[in-house]
Amino acid sequence: MSFVKRNTVLSSPRAGLTPSASQQQQSKQETQLAPGLRPSPTDGRLTTSTGTASLDQLLAGHGGLPLGTCLLVEEQGTTDFSGILLRYYAAEGLVQGHQVHAVAFPPEWRHQLPGLASLDKKSKSASPAPAPEEKMKIAWRYESLSNNANAGASTRGDSGAPFCHSFDLSKRLASSESKGTLNPISVGGVPNLDRKSVGTASPLKMILKQLRAKLESSGSNAIHRLVAPSLLSPTLYPPGCAQPSEVLQFLHGLRALLRLYSTQLTAIITFPTSLFPRSSGLVRWIEILCDGVVELIPLPARLGAAPPPPSGSDPKANEQPQGMFKVYTLPVYHEKGGGGAESGQFRENLSFSLSASKGLVIKPYSLPPMLEDEQEKPSAAPKKDGLDF
Repeated sequence: MSFVKRNTVLSSPRAGLTPSASQQQQSKQETQLAPGLRPSPTDGRLTTSTGTASLDQLLAGHGGLPLGTCLLVEEQGTTDFSGILLRYYAAEGLVQGHQVHAVAFPPEWRHQLPGLASLDKKSKSASPAPAPEEKMKIAWRYESLSNNANAGASTRGDSGAPFCHSFDLSKRLASSESKGTLNPISVGGVPNLDRKSVGTASPLKMILKQLRAKLESSGSNAIHRLVAPSLLSPTLYPPGCAQPSEVLQFLHGLRALLRLYSTQLTAIITFPTSLFPRSSGLVRWIEILCDGVVELIPLPARLGAAPPPPSGSDPKANEQPQGMFKVYTLPVYHEKGGGGAESGQFRENLSFSLSASKGLVIKPYSLPPMLEDEQEKPSAAPKKDGLDF
């Protein structure tokens, strides 16, 4: 029978085996990510911001658009909410120092991008907290909607640098704020009359050729963003691009580039469903070749409605929903289905609103709560003394 003394350490680590502070700093420097990137909390894949914080939180729990993926934004009607999403996406890339490739846009499009919003610390500190009596007037389920919308909304990366900036539509992006480069890619122009080149130079294939050349010439740490507005629209693309053989080959080639440069390239494409409805077979194939598909459905304007208030007036008036936001597919990469499928937030009825200061905000759609002051007032009809037979 063996006896062991109590309160004695059997083995202790040697001083030489513990990592020093210099070694820890070297390991941190090696794992330091490029500006505007952070790992996904779902599967660790590198993600980048779309420039819209509410859209980042909706992308299957990744907290941003994963690198090597493509997002298709469809829109009904004649509005241009999807174009504003592209501006935020391009402005975020330029501020982070990424290379932005703008299809069918001139170089002057840089001056149409929104500028960085100034932080109003006074307005935040001056707003008092609501009294507990006022909180009791609103049902708990309405109060939890705003908490769920802002839950987990982190606009900073792991290194402390801003991951998603706040932009102001009333301002323009200054040259001092832009750290990246904007590479315009033209698709139209004067048709070539040379018979030898007829049928060989497709505008969509030229987009892939120029994009591939930029990817090969840049370093492995450079991050690229592709902006493709209103795909197949006759105002931006030649009529031959609407052929299924042309557009499907373009999406196949873009998907191959996204998989080949899975740590450098992302893309957002807008698509007008008023010209090409979702019931057609071509649109269904386009949706299959994209990793994520969302749709913007603007609400119809009411006749005789008042004009929208200015951005600095009433904040509640700017939060009125201006359309519905539908999610069809999201980038999912593991057997659990992703964060969006687990929480089921994208399965709810979502709406969006646009303001100059807050940008495009996506949140669950709900009817406003009815307070005591807004209850129905009794009718002022005169009472009759007798009974009518």
